[in-house]
Amino acid sequence: MEDLTLRGVKNVLALRGEYPKDSTIVKRQDYNYACDLIRHIKKENSSFSVGAATYPEGHINCDDMYESITHMRAKQDAGADFFLTQLFFDNDLFFRFFEATRACGINKPISAGIMPILNRKQIERMIFMCGVSLPSRIIRLLYKYENDEVSLRKAGIEYAARQAQELLRNKVDGIHIYTMNQPDIAQIISDYVRARDFK
Repeated sequence: MEDLTLRGVKNVLALRGEYPKDSTIVKRQDYNYACDLIRHIKKENSSFSVGAATYPEGHINCDDMYESITHMRAKQDAGADFFLTQLFFDNDLFFRFFEATRACGINKPISAGIMPILNRKQIERMIFMCGVSLPSRIIRLLYKYENDEVSLRKAGIEYAARQAQELLRNKVDGIHIYTMNQPDIAQIISDYVRARDFK
């Protein structure tokens, strides 16, 4: 922690991560949950702004939204200062989730996680790994451009930009763009959202 402070780090995203699949590796008991890690970080350096993950459709291992919000509340109680959501493709899911979190006492900022579709394999991998649902509009895009990766990428970026635009119109706390190590994507989406003729 001290080394991070000396390097000027002020924000930390505290994720438990996934346990190794190798069964011979013994699980550490220190941080079984993200709230354990958050509590430790805050104890070591209370000046860090600590972020945590949250799941509008429930975690892949916890498909009950209200149970997921209970875990979120535990992270807030442990000291989380803000939340980033897992990717989602239906803004209505986020709006319902956001209202439910506020009703359950979550008062920290929640940034909406948006991930543009850049290719079919990427999106298929993500939906199985994260357990997110695909609205019919996305399914139609995947079908329409299944043999045209360039057009699918363009349509995916436009879809993400429209998502972001609607979220911003509804005054969300923030937007986090999952760029999959392609930072130019964030700029492209930002340019789309700012364009006057983008409706």
